[in-house]
Amino acid sequence: MELINEYLVESCVATEVLKCIHIGLLCVQADPADRPSMSQVIVMLASQTITLPRPSEPAFSVGRFVAEQSQQLNSDEIVCSVNEVTISDVSPR
Repeated sequence: MELINEYLVESCVATEVLKCIHIGLLCVQADPADRPSMSQVIVMLASQTITLPRPSEPAFSVGRFVAEQSQQLNSDEIVCSVNEVTISDVSPR
């Protein structure tokens, strides 16, 4: 499971992780009418036999760019984030 931190892989149930990701994708559908209510989410999480609907393609996605501290825009400006983990680059459609 590439989506799970390597230290947690052995202590989690892969099907439960995939189920949570699936439900999360349903919760961020572009059309609010396609999103489940919180009571539906609770039923989905608690049920072992429920068939989850297929989420539609995302309306947009934001890529992730991890900057190395050595990258520079010009000689005076170093590219890095506040917490030195990631940089968010929001681009309009």
